[in-house]
Amino acid sequence: MKTILITGGTGLVGLRLSEILQEKGYRVLHLSRHRNPNAKFAAYAWDIVQKQIDTEALLQADAIVHLAGANIADAPWTPEKRRNIIESRTDSATLLAETLATLPNHHVRTFVSASAIGIYGIDTGDAWLYENQTPDNGAGFPAEVTRLWEKAVQPIAAQGIRLVKMRIGIVLSEKGGALPQMAAPVRFGFGAALASGKQYTSWIHIDDLCRMFVWAIENPKAEGTYNAVAPTPVTNAELTKQIAKTLHRPLWLPNVPLFALRLIASDMADVVAGSNRVSCQRIEKEGFIFQFPQLPEALQNLLLR
Repeated sequence: MKTILITGGTGLVGLRLSEILQEKGYRVLHLSRHRNPNAKFAAYAWDIVQKQIDTEALLQADAIVHLAGANIADAPWTPEKRRNIIESRTDSATLLAETLATLPNHHVRTFVSASAIGIYGIDTGDAWLYENQTPDNGAGFPAEVTRLWEKAVQPIAAQGIRLVKMRIGIVLSEKGGALPQMAAPVRFGFGAALASGKQYTSWIHIDDLCRMFVWAIENPKAEGTYNAVAPTPVTNAELTKQIAKTLHRPLWLPNVPLFALRLIASDMADVVAGSNRVSCQRIEKEGFIFQFPQLPEALQNLLLR
């Protein structure tokens, strides 16, 4: 039985991934601020600021999934929040890399890191985006964060550990994230598309995302960067329409204008109004099969449980 160590294991994705891995027979450990060996997923302590980590967790691991990072949707992005968002990703990755380098007897063979499609920029229009496109020109704070994030995990590969980076899109889950926030006004009859409504949203069902992480762990040929999105990105207007259709609610309000979004969502408004049409062609070509490739089926699974 292989052991998988997860950072950020109590977050939305981390917890679901832990459950799926356990169901598949893996032993799952978490790195957490507090040690708790008796938890459902045994937790070992680390302190990113103090650069401390319980090496027992690393010595038990066959693979590491790195999800830790402060919530970028926590706007406004004050200078302190910006620093925390970046350092929670880069410093944690550096701590893992440097600690593994001091443990010659560890048996970690795979390191799967979260990343984000934000690396391509806030608004890239209707153009399809692929992993081999150079993201250096991506505009905005999310692009800066993600470039630094991916750079921080790269030294892992230099240690002979197979490194996979998943550029995650908008994760759809009934338990948190964007979907409950989008569905709530629709349920009460106040749903509306945002900004122009023509901007593309590259989404993924949380279970497919977690299955991608499992695929990366289990597939020895998986390496490098993958776009973790469903094969059918949709416009914001279509996403709103499909949520309303799933919930059997009408849509009658005009689009929410950008200036109003900026009052409500602060720095995240331009991200929400931006368009990213991201391709998952690479991971599909390498054998990953989606359980929820189409938005209507994904929404029915999540909203009608």
